[in-house]
Formats: sequence, structure tokens, C-alpha cells
Amino acid sequence: MRRKAVSAWSMVAAAALVLSACSGGGSGDSGANGQNNSTDVNTMKTGKAESGDNYKLANAPESDQVTVGIDDSFTAYNQNTPDANTSYNSYVLITTLATPYVLDGDNKVLLNQDVMDSVTVTQNPQVVTWKVKPNIKWSDGATWGCKDFYLAWLAQSGKPKGADGKPVFDPASTSGYSLITDATCKDETTFVATFEKPYLDYKGLFTTAWMMPGHIVEKQTGVADISKIKPTDVADVTKVAEFWNKGWASDFKPEISPASGPYKITAVDKSKETVTLEKNPSWAGAKGGPKKILVRAIKDRNAMAAALQNGEIDVAASTQPDATAANTLKGLASQGVVYGSASQLSFEHLDLNYKRIFADESARKAFMAAIDRNAIVEKLVKPVQADAKPLNSLQFYPNEAGYVDLYSDKAGLGADKAAQILTAAGWAKGADGIFAKDGKRFSVTITHNTNARRSQTVEIIQSQAKAAGIEVKDETDPAFLKGRVSDGGYDVALFAWSAAPFKAEASTIYITADKGGEQNWQGLSDPKIDEALQRAVSATEESAATKAYQDADKAIADQHASLPLFAVPSMWAFRGIDRVWMQSYFGAMWNVGEWAKNK
Repeated sequence: MRRKAVSAWSMVAAAALVLSACSGGGSGDSGANGQNNSTDVNTMKTGKAESGDNYKLANAPESDQVTVGIDDSFTAYNQNTPDANTSYNSYVLITTLATPYVLDGDNKVLLNQDVMDSVTVTQNPQVVTWKVKPNIKWSDGATWGCKDFYLAWLAQSGKPKGADGKPVFDPASTSGYSLITDATCKDETTFVATFEKPYLDYKGLFTTAWMMPGHIVEKQTGVADISKIKPTDVADVTKVAEFWNKGWASDFKPEISPASGPYKITAVDKSKETVTLEKNPSWAGAKGGPKKILVRAIKDRNAMAAALQNGEIDVAASTQPDATAANTLKGLASQGVVYGSASQLSFEHLDLNYKRIFADESARKAFMAAIDRNAIVEKLVKPVQADAKPLNSLQFYPNEAGYVDLYSDKAGLGADKAAQILTAAGWAKGADGIFAKDGKRFSVTITHNTNARRSQTVEIIQSQAKAAGIEVKDETDPAFLKGRVSDGGYDVALFAWSAAPFKAEASTIYITADKGGEQNWQGLSDPKIDEALQRAVSATEESAATKAYQDADKAIADQHASLPLFAVPSMWAFRGIDRVWMQSYFGAMWNVGEWAKNK
């Protein structure tokens, strides 16, 4: 899976984090609707024209502007690089960049029949053929088709090298793409890929990572035909990579950022943290729904709730559970506001940096032993989702068949147990009550983005750790998920990974960095983990894949590398629109083109 970090919950520092059953699955329990409002949000999980395993955007009456509030700002058109791989970019790009598959509100994987004719698979070896419908266009009139698939593979395969022998592209993840040994454009609309090993999660390719416009790259680099470039063409791949890595990273430029989805970005205001979307005139599917969308970043959940209450926004969509804001939104039912909450394929967690004090295993074990996650969930999550519990796996969610509790015997063991672990490993408590070893105090900083709930989380941990003789400091860095986390600049990172229902994409978080772990920022390295995840990714049967992921899950837990806190519930509310469901990976606007305004 490609996991993303989310600031609101920091799902992914947006690198490819996202987990769920490989074949798709439920999004979890949904929460209550607004008081005195009989609308059932559970009926809103599916697309209006969804049928079987197929998706099309449904026709809807044309309406004027809608304004949507999200937790953080849009930062980049090319979200596929590590610094830009955030959920908040996905929430905008899902409306503007087409994908071969669509995930509905229940995380069901559906063929996008607005743009795709078919996706077929043959085995021995595995060959996947993506067939685009004829006459599918970008908003600037260029053909959307094979060269865009080819560019996506070229940039994320890890195969193109520069003159120095090092990879020239900087993708957030190469998972899946790196297994493609031969990529060919059979014609303008047909992309064929041959895999060196079976890859069960092929539907995630080109779906959880956006396809950039190949024709724009050609214009910007002078390359005649992107689909003719081979990974070994050093001069050409270097030119293409320079633009792909950086060309879309600066201020938004409409002329080089066309749309292949139902909407196009027409303006990005960094100072106001807004994005304006308007209809893509070249879109092949249904053309109704809102004519214009204004997306506003509102980082304070209570301010977001107030904005909905005051009529400044039509939809409040947050991946950050906040008890006060949730109660405010629920209380607006008499004003026609509908409230929803659902478990997401995202999990809040603590990553321990192996390159600092947590290189010492006893420090990792003691730190986890001191943290009572029940206290965190009880105070900060249950007011939003009443049945919330600590999460005890990093590879599975509680509603998945492979879920096993691996952390109840490692976390929340109490201050005395944490102190025993440290004492046995040669740590000694100083006059200030803090343990030290080899002249270094057990003092660590938990770093996170600007997020009130995360600050509260650290506050709870601080008192628990202090009782165990561990000093914990709190650091808020607004840019933490926009570069620093991927550089490993922390003792403990507090954020969330967001995953789509393709587990293979998440392997890049825990595999050793130089063996494909592009998102392994904490320095974890364990042959048992590497072997299990490699076995999982290349499994040919779901049962074998599940067993391998379970083996990897246990090996990660045995390392005491990362501590899962809870599966993050989203919360959203809306007024004046017929139906809104916050999709776990792509946010509330995954089907915005079929929203109908209430009369």
C-alpha cells in the first residue's frame, strides 16, 4: 500500500501509508448522526451510479459553489514525491486527476468506467493490461492515456539511474512499480506491464499514486515521446526526473497542471490556504454537480465547526477527532446539519528513531511500557467514537481477519515495570528522578505537526513517563509532515499513516531503507521483517499474503519500533447537500461531482 501521512492526524507524512484488507473491505463502524436528524449517513457510502465492481460518476443537477473545510493546506500538484505525499493533497487531487480504479466510501475497489475500458490480468508471468477508453482528454485537450501510465511507472519504478548510478527520480514509494520488468505502450490507449513476481495489489498501481501529464513533461524537457524512453537512457531520464521531482513543486501554474478528472484547479492561494476548483470541460463523464468548489484549510477543528455553523462552509471534513468540535457539530441538527463519524484506514502512532537514544532496545521497551494508551483513547477519541479502543497491530485493523493483539503485553505495563527494564539494562536514576546511562539522560522529544489533540496526547504521555523516570518534551512543528519527518529529524514522531486497501503499498514503511523502504524514516532494519514483507508482497494467494503480513507484524512488534495508538475516526458534517461520505483515503470529495444541493 501506499501510505500517506496526514497532518490532521498525520496520516502519512503522506508517504504511502494506507492499510486495509488486500481485497478491500469495510471502513469500520460509523458514528451517530446529528441529534434529532433522521438522516442515515451509512446510506452514503456508495456512489450513486455504482454497480457491482464498476463505478461511474452519476448525473446530478448543476449547482453553484460549495465550500469544503479540510484540516490542512494543499501544497503540490505532484503528490508522488516524499515531501508532498500528504492526505490533504489527495483530498483535492481526487477531483482533478483520474485513476483507473475508484475507492467508494466502504473502501470497495471499483473499475472507473468513466475513463477505463478494462483492466485484464494473465499469469505465468503476471501481465496486466490497462485499456483506456478512446478520446479521454486532459483539460488542455491532450490525450489521457498510455504515456501517462508509462511516465508513472518510469518515475516510481526505481529503475532509471543517472551517470553516477543513483536513482534520478524521487518517488514517495516504488512499491509494486519496481516489480514491473517490462512496460510498453501497445498503442495510445493500452498500457501493458509484465511483473517479475505475482503482485496481488496491482489495482492500487496508478490509483493511490497520481498519473502526471506525460505531454507536459515532454513540452518542459524537450523529450519527443515519453513512452519511448528506457530506464537506461541516462540523458533523457535525468531531464525528465529533474522536472518530475521539482517542476510542480513551486507555486501552482495552471498551464502545466491540467486535469484529467471532473474538475480542474484554477487557483491556489497560499496566504488564505484555499484552492479553487472548476469544471473540467474535457471530462468524459457526468458534468453536473457543483460548478465551483472552494477548498479551505481550517486547522482548528472548533473553528471548522463554527464555520459550518455560521454558513461560511457547506462541508466540514476532518480526519482529526476532536471531542468539543464533534459535540458542536452534533448539536447543529436542528439547523439541518448532518453529522457522521467512521473508522478510517488510518492509525495514530509513535515512531521511535533508531539513530538516536532508541537505538537502545531497553529504552524502546521501557518507553512503551510506561505509556497507557487507554488513557489517551478514553479522553481524546471516545467522545468522537464511543467504541474506540487502542490499536494493537501495525498491519491490520480490528475488523480484518489477520488482526492479532501484539501490543497489550508491551504497552501500559506501568511505571514500575518500565523502571525495572531500565535498571536491568544498566540505567540508573539520577537525583532529578530521570534515568541515565553512559552519561546520557533518558530525555526525549515527541515531535508532531500543529494539532491540539496531539499536544494533549503528549501531555498525557509526559506524566506517565515522568513517573517511570523518563523525561518527555513536546515539540510542535507546523512543517513536520512536510519534509522533516521524512528526514528522520526527531526522537519520537507522532503522526498517522493513511492507507488504501492495498497492503503491499505499506511495506515501504518497515522494510530496510536500502532494500526498498522509502518510507522507513526511523532507521528500523530487521531481516525477519524484510523477509516476511517480501514474501507477503509476492504471494499469489490471499491466505499466504495474510500469514506473511502477520509474521511481519509480529517481527515489528518484537522490535518495539513503533507503538500504534488508535485507528483514527474521521468526523464530518454538512448542510444543504444531499449526501456526503468521508472516504478513508481520498476524503469527502471523492464523488463531489454527483453532489446535489438541497432545495
